[in-house]
Amino acid sequence: MRLTILGGGGFRVPLVYQALLGDRGSGRITSVVLFDTDSSRLASIGAVLRQQAVSVPDAPVVTETTDLDEALRGADFVFSAIRVGGLEGRTVDERVALDLGVLGQETVGAGGIAYGLRTLPVAVAIAQRVAAVAPEAWVINFTNPAGMVTEAMIPYLGDRVIGICDSPSGLGRRVALALGVDPSTAFYDYAGLNHLGWLRGLRSGGVDHLPSLLESADALASFEEGRLFGPDWLRSLGSIPNEYLHYYYFARETLAAVQAVQQTRGTFLLEQQSAFYAETAQHPEQALELWQKTRAERESTYMVESREVADAGERDERDMAAGGYEQVALSLMRAIAHNERASLILNVRNRGVLHHLDDDAVVEIPCTVDANGPLPVTVSQLTDHQAGLVCAVKAVERSTIEAAAGGSRAAALRAFAWHPLIDSVTAAGKLLDAYAEQLPGLAPFRQ
Repeated sequence: MRLTILGGGGFRVPLVYQALLGDRGSGRITSVVLFDTDSSRLASIGAVLRQQAVSVPDAPVVTETTDLDEALRGADFVFSAIRVGGLEGRTVDERVALDLGVLGQETVGAGGIAYGLRTLPVAVAIAQRVAAVAPEAWVINFTNPAGMVTEAMIPYLGDRVIGICDSPSGLGRRVALALGVDPSTAFYDYAGLNHLGWLRGLRSGGVDHLPSLLESADALASFEEGRLFGPDWLRSLGSIPNEYLHYYYFARETLAAVQAVQQTRGTFLLEQQSAFYAETAQHPEQALELWQKTRAERESTYMVESREVADAGERDERDMAAGGYEQVALSLMRAIAHNERASLILNVRNRGVLHHLDDDAVVEIPCTVDANGPLPVTVSQLTDHQAGLVCAVKAVERSTIEAAAGGSRAAALRAFAWHPLIDSVTAAGKLLDAYAEQLPGLAPFRQ
């Protein structure tokens, strides 16, 4: 089978390839095509992958190309992990928001809207090319904002595009381990949108174990989300939020923490990864070693400001253990290709599962997957609080999709003004003008 990776020069691509190397089942991926618009980044990541494969005699063959149609032809699966505007764009997403007194984060709030506005036209163009060149391929979308991008691609690809994220599966795994439950046997009653969901139950052996977790301060303190949100708030909610909800529940504190540091997350990653690519170009024989060193630093500093606000300390090794988005992608591909039934939390059309949203809204919910693709399963309904937040953010997503599709300033302004983390129409207008001034792809939204 052939896997095409869009954004093939991206820093996290070796994680996907490492998962493929560990897949020893029959009918596995034998060919990996890396596509990127940056040939130098492609060469660096290609070098990392080939060094990963040195001790694996039957490793998937890796090729690189800057021609999209060439990359798509013959693909069984297309993994999309593009970053339109690069990390330079992310630094603008963050800094514009912070300068206007609004939280700057790449997928949440103002930064996520700006990221979506410049990403959606490219994602739609990709969907159109997939439909034309590789209509039988399954598209696995990891491009952020993942739920919004997946929803924008569906009109062209239907149910053959599926959004994935590692946050829900990581949360479920950590909670299961805190409870002493085998993560592979548990059912996770999880629902919401991408980066905006809650684990409301964890069932194993016919019993919901989440109430016992909420009763134990020690168990809650044993994993990332328990430390981020604290036992009192988690007991008040009666659920475990996705880590990204820290930006909503502790917005003022997180904004103050981010404003207090000179370097945003995007700036840190830009400097770190620029150094990696430059050094790898000079010393390609050390590509894998350089990548491993850079990745370790990247992972240990993830969401550092939120952990500081919560006094959660450094990330635990168990919280950084394997089982991220690359494993979700591998499980999804195997389930479809070999009709191996799997249970995964995915970004798919709602189809009546969550009553507060229409059937076509892309939501993040548990699904069973087989050769026919994912089928959403029944979960408990959202509470009033959860539904209110989800519906508000879904309205933002759809206004962003509308704005990106037609260049409508009015729709873009609504997206910024309606977001719960932007509390002013005036601020929304200033954000839109500042982004339009600094991001070339947003120039049509200038007043």
